[in-house]
Amino acid sequence: QLQLVESGGGLVQPGGSLTLSCVASGVSLDVYAIGWFRQAPGKEREGVSCIRAAGIYTNYADSVKGRFAISRDNAKNTVYLQMNSLKPEDTGVYYCAPVSHSCTYEGIRPLPHTSWGQGTQVTVST
Repeated sequence: QLQLVESGGGLVQPGGSLTLSCVASGVSLDVYAIGWFRQAPGKEREGVSCIRAAGIYTNYADSVKGRFAISRDNAKNTVYLQMNSLKPEDTGVYYCAPVSHSCTYEGIRPLPHTSWGQGTQVTVST
């Protein structure tokens, strides 16, 4: 069974950068499309970015385009989210989860019955 663990969050000033990691265990990650999601206090969880299994095709929410970059290293069973030019509105708990391979053109949504991990907290503040 695929299990994902997020890490790399923290407190950063506006304009700063962070790199999040999503490490898989249980099965090989190289057949899965993976998405990053975030949930701000009092708001619904939203899709941020996704990457298909081979790592060639990606998708981003409009709010992060040009600032965030998703990548993956299947040999390390890891997906990354490089976040630059961070803004206070990027604050939230970030999660990774398997997504449909159509995420690159149909939107970034979790699969049905997704089991969410604990996520990693990102706080952008002075």
